[in-house]
Amino acid sequence: MCHLVGVRVGVLGGTGPAGSALALRLADSGLAVRIGSRSAERAEAICAELRERWPGRSLDLEGAANEGAADADVVVVATPWDGAVPTVASVAARLSGKVVVSMANALTRVGSEFIPLIPPRGSIAVAVQGAAPDARVAAAFHHVPAHELGQLDHEVDCDVLVCADHPDAAATTAELVERVPGCRALEAGTLSSAGAIEAFTAVLLQVNRRYKARSTIRLHRIGDDR
Repeated sequence: MCHLVGVRVGVLGGTGPAGSALALRLADSGLAVRIGSRSAERAEAICAELRERWPGRSLDLEGAANEGAADADVVVVATPWDGAVPTVASVAARLSGKVVVSMANALTRVGSEFIPLIPPRGSIAVAVQGAAPDARVAAAFHHVPAHELGQLDHEVDCDVLVCADHPDAAATTAELVERVPGCRALEAGTLSSAGAIEAFTAVLLQVNRRYKARSTIRLHRIGDDR
């Protein structure tokens, strides 16, 4: 079953590197995408920059305030981690009944090392669910480098772990993931698993920094292996 036919995707906090890169990829796949920001003008400026960077591509991108992005059919939370809960809480009524995808990682840098932070509810995704209790929250896209997402001329070689308490949220999010060429969605359990997935991002960043790489996660011997 295709969950995304005729669906518009909103990206809260979509003007940052990760949010704008994901919005670009989804728009390039044929979806209508609304980039949200505290400033609608800033969001539209990012849309214009993306169109200018990739001339000749048919990119259905629109800039809006976060409230406008939250009116989309499926909503991605791409704010910095400490802005995820207040942003979602401010538009919670607009998210009722919708699939909401949390991609934030609670991290800090101490000297040269990345350190995972443990939010009060155990993960950003669980906290987002608490802020929008009538939404169907999934966690995904934590280990996908923003730089790789934003390069439309090559695939992103990555497995994306998806956590959700609602089967339809997991299915819709998996379809969103697989709109990105080279990405494979793997269901990784309920939202209770999201904390470990978010925290592992710090390890991956540390490895990439050590080896001057942009490595991603790929799990072998699962289904149709690549």
